[in-house]
Amino acid sequence: MSIEAHDLHHEFPDMSAQIRELKMNDRHFARLFEEYHEIDKEVRKIEEQVEAASDERLEGLKLKRLHLKDDLYNMLKQA
Repeated sequence: MSIEAHDLHHEFPDMSAQIRELKMNDRHFARLFEEYHEIDKEVRKIEEQVEAASDERLEGLKLKRLHLKDDLYNMLKQA
């Protein structure tokens, strides 16, 4: 089974320059960026069956990742 990439550069390939700029110059963005990628790593481990987790935990992580992605996207749009 192929697991889809959800890192921000794959999610928003046309915004790579803004992502780099905000990571270097906006602490809030950088913190959310790191949190997003940590959650994404956890989700991928569970989906790849490297780590066990309940369905509720996986869905909770995916929901949190989605909310973070929305917040990051809004910040990117405003940049």
